[in-house]
Amino acid sequence: MYQAMMLKSLIAFALVAMLAACALPPAPPQAMTTTTTPSSQALDQTLITAAEQGDMDEVKRLLSEGASVTATDGRGRTALIAAAYGDHVEVARALITGGANVNTKDDTQQSAYLIPTADDGLEMLRLTLANGGDVHSLDSYNGTGLIRAADRGHVDIIRELLKTDIKIDHVNRLGWTALLEAIILGDGGERHTEVVRLLVEAGANVNLADGAGVTPLAHARSRGVDEIIRILEAAGAK
Repeated sequence: MYQAMMLKSLIAFALVAMLAACALPPAPPQAMTTTTTPSSQALDQTLITAAEQGDMDEVKRLLSEGASVTATDGRGRTALIAAAYGDHVEVARALITGGANVNTKDDTQQSAYLIPTADDGLEMLRLTLANGGDVHSLDSYNGTGLIRAADRGHVDIIRELLKTDIKIDHVNRLGWTALLEAIILGDGGERHTEVVRLLVEAGANVNLADGAGVTPLAHARSRGVDEIIRILEAAGAK
């Protein structure tokens, strides 16, 4: 009898508790917090895109918001490298002022210094040289900026690089110097002839053969580039 009364009391108590809980007002929903501030990674990638497009206003804005000049994209390009590919000199200047390194390389071993040596970007080259461009840095062919400019016939780039202590007779992975590249890969026209003249006047070794033992003069004769032949012979080439 006593146990039955206790069981009824417990059931009654539970029912009262349930009814009381149902009568309580619902808890107010918690306020949702959102943020519109982009992540640092998003800022960095947007900076690289803006630099590639030469968008100076966007580059300045992103730098002021803390975008990193050392961040890279999927190809290893920094914002400065992207700007150099597009020859966006003023954007590059702003990035350098913001701490970008002109010698950092991407996945293809290109740097803001090396890119203009191949692309004939004289002002970009001057900018990078003025900000620590390493004339001894090498590309994926183990070539200097001088070699890259020589095979393309970039006369003004050659003149600029010859003002530095760049190694005139450096040999790349193909076994060629800048002089050999100007002869072998050049078209024998006015620009490549001038490149040969500049290199010879600067002291290039006119008898330094390629990996197969073929000299610059032999290459020039096989190509029938008469003016280049005259320049080499006058300098003592054999």
